Amino acid sequence: MVEIRCPSDCGYLSAAREHPAAVVKRQQERAVATLGPTIRHLTERQQQLYFLFQSVIARHAPQGFGRLVDDDVAEAAGTLAKTLETASRGVIYDHAAQSPIAQGLVADMKALLEQIREQGARVFDQEVAITLRAIEQGARTIRTSAEERTAYLDLMATLLHMAPGQEQAAAAAAASSALIIP
Repeated sequence: MVEIRCPSDCGYLSAAREHPAAVVKRQQERAVATLGPTIRHLTERQQQLYFLFQSVIARHAPQGFGRLVDDDVAEAAGTLAKTLETASRGVIYDHAAQSPIAQGLVADMKALLEQIREQGARVFDQEVAITLRAIEQGARTIRTSAEERTAYLDLMATLLHMAPGQEQAAAAAAASSALIIP
């Protein structure tokens, strides 16, 4: 077997990107089927927010020796959702996550929300809270056993066409592009 370097405009390479191998396609189909009940109730706009938040989750790098796991994602999404739900009722109270890793993720999610609003998009707190509750539900329910600590994160990496370890690089590239939410 010989590996050759193809230029980025190679016809074979672009065809391979457009038509992934059957195994990859089946993995993605399973990921969509598994995630379906979690996001089925979201509007198109909320689904866009959902995947924007997924880009933040994918690129989040905890400080120290910590590792991001599904429980941290669920806690962060739930904490920020609770803060936004409280704000939509007219009370300003910043709920805090118990885990330092989850609290760091909350800060990154808030930064994304501020960035979206700075670009002029109208995003309502209740709309974002519904989206975050979907992320929380997915992170809590996707796993099939107690030993699976990253089942949701792995599922999202599969769905977003990322090999393990590529999540941060791809998410950083996605985050550097302009955010557009109608």
